Parts: sequence; structure tokens; C-alpha cells
Amino acid sequence: MNNIILTGQLICQSDHETAVVTEFLPRHLELTLAGSGCISFAVEQSDNPWVWDVSESFQDARSFELHQARVKASDWGRATANIKRSYSVSGL
Repeated sequence: MNNIILTGQLICQSDHETAVVTEFLPRHLELTLAGSGCISFAVEQSDNPWVWDVSESFQDARSFELHQARVKASDWGRATANIKRSYSVSGL
């Protein structure tokens, strides 16, 4: 089994989108880190206040897929659905 690594950026287009990320991120981090198969998970604001650097690591494809499904159904997923993402995934 390969670890699945996601890296990239969450790219806001307005102060409003940045406020949404700030509001919903703490619970998203908590739920993700508590999830089965999560090795590491970080979302940190970059030097540009509208850009967030994202780094995730999961044990295997199954745990990554379960995480993705949870995200889509979560408050975070709904609130940030229209925020631009630029991600790269390796290990799949």
C-alpha cells in the first residue's frame, strides 16, 4: 500500500472567501486529523492572505477516498465548494 500525498493551494478570490476558510477550517482540521488513515494534514495561510498552502498524507487510497467523501458531505465542503483549488496528488 502506498501513502497518498496531496499538496497544493486553496486560492481565495475575495476577503469573503478568506473569511469562510477562516471560519470553517478549525473544525475541518479537527475532523480530518481524527479520521482513520490520516497521517498528517495542514492548511496554512501563505504570505498572500488569500492563498492557503495545503499538505495532506493518508495511509492508503481507501483512507484518502473516505476523507474526500467526508469532505464533500461536510459543512467545510459545502462552504468552500466554489473556492479555487490547485492540488497535486501522488501515490494513487
